[in-house]
Amino acid sequence: MADLRTYWRPLSAMIALIVASNWLVQFPIELGAVLGLPLLITWAAFTYPATFLVTDLTNRRHGPYVARRVIYAGFAVGIALSAILATPRIAVASGTAFLVAQLLDVTVFNWLRRQPWWQAPLAASLLGSVVDTAIFFSIAFAGTAVPWDLLAASDLVVKMAYAVFALIPYRVYMALVRPVWGEPVTPSA
Repeated sequence: MADLRTYWRPLSAMIALIVASNWLVQFPIELGAVLGLPLLITWAAFTYPATFLVTDLTNRRHGPYVARRVIYAGFAVGIALSAILATPRIAVASGTAFLVAQLLDVTVFNWLRRQPWWQAPLAASLLGSVVDTAIFFSIAFAGTAVPWDLLAASDLVVKMAYAVFALIPYRVYMALVRPVWGEPVTPSA
């Protein structure tokens, strides 16, 4: 059974990313146009996708039980702090989206755990990002003057790009740190 000493680093990272993202989502950035379409994102697009990397690294090293504990604890503390730093609607949207998407990430990651090293984190992050984006933006901004559909589409593009680029630190981590859960995982091509 894992205790706080086992997962304080990923938990701290998760909480910091949730709180920062819930505050930063309130600040949009106009990035011009891509393929003739306006690209509008929030600053959170640059911080939030890292939560999937934290979940996947925790899952790889410590297994799904600890990864879920990090998610639940990160959810509770992150949402409580976010309620102070962001609007209640953002906190509720974030909590709902985070919990569903991160638990989906753990499930998909475990289904693909024994596949080539890049498949589990990439598939889990991509699917989690789609679900997270749909839930968060519809709850946080539907019915408001905020162009949430444009924000959601732009945010999803950034999350998907992040999922691909996050494979680099994921691979480096795998080379430096051995799993302590289950059978040793040997990276394959």
